[in-house]
Amino acid sequence: MRELVLVALTMLAGGTATAVVAPVAALNTLSRLEDVVATTGLAYADGPRHGIDVYAPRGASEGDGTGTGRPVVVFFYGGGWEEGERALYRFVGAALASRGIVTFIPDYRVYPEVRFPDFLKDGARAVRWARDHAARFGGDPGRLVLAGHSAGAHIAAMLAFDPQWLAGEGLDARRDVAGLAGIAGPYDFLPLHSATLKAIFGPEPERALSQPINFVTGREAPAFLATGANDDTVEPANTQRLAARIRERGGRVTTRVYPRVDHRTVLGAFAWPLRLLAPVLDDVSVFVHRVTDGEGAT
Repeated sequence: MRELVLVALTMLAGGTATAVVAPVAALNTLSRLEDVVATTGLAYADGPRHGIDVYAPRGASEGDGTGTGRPVVVFFYGGGWEEGERALYRFVGAALASRGIVTFIPDYRVYPEVRFPDFLKDGARAVRWARDHAARFGGDPGRLVLAGHSAGAHIAAMLAFDPQWLAGEGLDARRDVAGLAGIAGPYDFLPLHSATLKAIFGPEPERALSQPINFVTGREAPAFLATGANDDTVEPANTQRLAARIRERGGRVTTRVYPRVDHRTVLGAFAWPLRLLAPVLDDVSVFVHRVTDGEGAT
């Protein structure tokens, strides 16, 4: 354990957004120091890409002291809609659970097995399952926030802004989603230049249907949008344009641009001891508690 801490601290001492995030295995090992309960190996549907893990504050079944269950977050990881697995993001689930939030992290099908919009359908099914099972883990299904990083932020935003996907699972995005927390997300990324992305998102005339920014009405749940100033994977302008569109339509949005981090370190900063890189965990946690307590976004 001492060696893992030293590795993370050494990388933190590099201190720049170009520093490599500590190996995920180390971050996940360190996350076991958090006083939370992890329930892994569950499934929200049949198939190998439909697993889901849950991270809950210890004692969450006792509620949050207000007579209701804890806030709930469904977190979608990134991976370019091509890769990723939920076990790699234990450090995110444990971090949020340590702040009193019951956190669900699902897998979803990716390219080339599926293309747009099938991963949105998987995301909606995971949200349905999380809502139906939240109370089992001490969560309140009426206090649900969607969150994600990178491609996962795209999925979360599409579920929040385009109501058809959650409606397919009997949910109403405006009624059943209390907030959206997007981290380094691609929300307005046309035109496409990558051959792989062109294959994922289909013929050019249909690609506008994959862009969260095109579905903003201003009547959605409050949003928190964060990015790293040094992100050269997903341009921070995605966050800025989506926030501007939300404001134009009269919606509620809070934005943060963290000066010392890039696409990977903005997520790595969830993990102890990398939290000195950016207060992303603090900001997301405050947002989740605020919107699920009915206070809206600042």
